[in-house]
Amino acid sequence: MSAALRLLRACLAALALGWLLAPVHADERIGLMAAALEPAANGETPGIYLNATFEFELPPALDEALHKGIALYFVIEFDLYRERWWWFNRKAASAQLVYRLSYSPLTRQYRLARGGLSQPFDSLEEVLALLKSVRNWRVLERGVLKPGEDYVGEVRMRLDTSQLPKPFQVNALANREWNLSSDWQTVRVPPELAR
Repeated sequence: MSAALRLLRACLAALALGWLLAPVHADERIGLMAAALEPAANGETPGIYLNATFEFELPPALDEALHKGIALYFVIEFDLYRERWWWFNRKAASAQLVYRLSYSPLTRQYRLARGGLSQPFDSLEEVLALLKSVRNWRVLERGVLKPGEDYVGEVRMRLDTSQLPKPFQVNALANREWNLSSDWQTVRVPPELAR
């Protein structure tokens, strides 16, 4: 085997290995437009509430799967970290909100479910408007934030491909349209919330 051929093989092997070991990033098609933490209003359960607005378009592959009867699961995650100057930040709390978006061809209605509650919609635009806007989500109980400590919150939204039927999970690995996610975005934790 010639030296040039060996060099070519080594270069191709290095490229292939680099491609396999490269970190996989979300397609980042979901953007966080605004997010704020607020104390409980009068009449609400004591705690800290998150209001957030996301922006995204449903890719054609997801739209097609939805209209064929495949439910899509969207997860909104919130993590709270106590900041430490001498070491990594320590996770103090986390919360997760799961939405199930489905379409019934028989009734021609969309459904958005959260826990045991489900609401029907006549158009995809209506259901996506509600899905993109999280209001009064209780992410922290009273007493989690300690006075004098510094905290930072992070939030993200993603399509949970692990909830899809197995053939679609395989498709999600190879198709970028199924990687619908945002990066973790920082949410300011006002010091006055620690009371």
